[in-house]
Amino acid sequence: MKRLWTPSWIARHVAMVVLVVGFLGLGWWQVTRAAEGNTLSFGYAIEWPVFAGFVVFVWWREVRHTLRGPRAESPTPAPRATAGPRPAATTPAVRRPVRVGRVSAAPANGAEDGELAEYNRYLSWLNANPGARPGDYPG
Repeated sequence: MKRLWTPSWIARHVAMVVLVVGFLGLGWWQVTRAAEGNTLSFGYAIEWPVFAGFVVFVWWREVRHTLRGPRAESPTPAPRATAGPRPAATTPAVRRPVRVGRVSAAPANGAEDGELAEYNRYLSWLNANPGARPGDYPG
């Protein structure tokens, strides 16, 4: 329970209470307007408590998620040696490269744009270094 009394959780609890009280107050205000003859306020009188219920739902879901803590990864069983292919249901998704036809982007007048050439060198470098991040680019 100590996990729910950190400064960020106290702010969440306060925000939940303020929102629920505010939404219910706005709902009551719409009920009084509807009683005065404003028929459109009947819809709003129903809507505001629904908003309050949604806030409580999200808050409760987050509390339960926090109290459960991180899930421990279940150990994966060792692969069995089989003679044939595995069934389709247990086959992991395979990421296959997508083949894209490439067309030269040379300018029509034959002159090469310096900014475009630099960008193409950058893309070539990224393609040659698949694990690299854009910030690692030496150029």
